[in-house]
Amino acid sequence: MVAGVLTSAVAAAVLAAAGTVAGTAHTGSGASEHTGTGASDSVEVRAEGRFAPPTAFVPSSAITYDQRLVPAASWIEVTQRSDQRGTRVSLRVKGLEPGYAYGVHVHQKPCGADPAAAGPHYQNEPGPMNPENEVWLDFTAGKSGSGKASALHDWGFRRGEAAAVVLHREQGGAGDRLACFSVPFAPPPVG
Repeated sequence: MVAGVLTSAVAAAVLAAAGTVAGTAHTGSGASEHTGTGASDSVEVRAEGRFAPPTAFVPSSAITYDQRLVPAASWIEVTQRSDQRGTRVSLRVKGLEPGYAYGVHVHQKPCGADPAAAGPHYQNEPGPMNPENEVWLDFTAGKSGSGKASALHDWGFRRGEAAAVVLHREQGGAGDRLACFSVPFAPPPVG
C-alpha cells in the first residue's frame, strides 16, 4: 500500500513537472518566443523547462539521463539574443547537484530518449572543439544547486543546425551526457 502511494506521488510530481515543459506556445512554461525590435533587426528566443526522465509519462523537452546530478523537476532556462553584430546565449539552472562542475554546449539536434540523439556540438565552422568555434556554457553549481553562464559570439546559428543544450559530466569539450534540453535556436535576422 505504501509503495502504491509513493508511486502515485512520484508520478504526480513527474506529471506536474513535465506538464510545465510540454508546450511551446506560451511564455514561462517550456515556451519559446521569437521577437523582433523593429524591422527584423534582432531575434530573441527564450525556453524554460523542468527535467524529467526519458521514460516520463508526459514527454518533456528537458530530459535527464542522470538523476543524481540533474534531478527530475530541476529547472533550466536558455535565452538567445541575436542581431547583425552577433549572438549571446545565456543559461540559468536550479536544483542541480551543489558544487558540481558541469560542461554545457549547444548541440545540433533535438533531445531524445537516447543521450546521443542531440548529435554533435554545433560549430560555427567545421573544425576544432573550442569556446570560440562553439557555444560553451560551463558552470559550477552553487550551494543551492543554481548556476548560470553566458557566451557571446560575433556569429549566429545557421537555420535548423542548432537545436539543444546538453549538460555534460565534465567541463570543456567532452564528457558523458547528463541531460538535454531542446531549444528552438534561430538564425540572426537578415539585415
